[in-house]
Amino acid sequence: MKVFALLMTVTVLVLASRAEAQDAARGATLFKTCVECHGQNGEGMASQEAPRIAGQYDWYIVSSLQAFKKKERNNPKMYPFIEKLSDQDFKDLAAHVSRLK
Repeated sequence: MKVFALLMTVTVLVLASRAEAQDAARGATLFKTCVECHGQNGEGMASQEAPRIAGQYDWYIVSSLQAFKKKERNNPKMYPFIEKLSDQDFKDLAAHVSRLK
């Protein structure tokens, strides 16, 4: 019985982690709205005061986006682009951006 309970627990944890998995392909689609300021490859654009984000750690991208959305970090130019995005959207964007070079 203990083995069965352990197997069920592991199965639930694996399925839950897959539901929260990052989708870099979806992130690439979401990133299309970011290229105007951050560049096609996330290289950043001084003229837009947008930093290079390509290759940044995914956890850092997610935490930064969450801070912008909560207005803990003030960026009036960026807020309209992220205000309606979900945490899953942030994870997907981060999966894509962290792979850019």
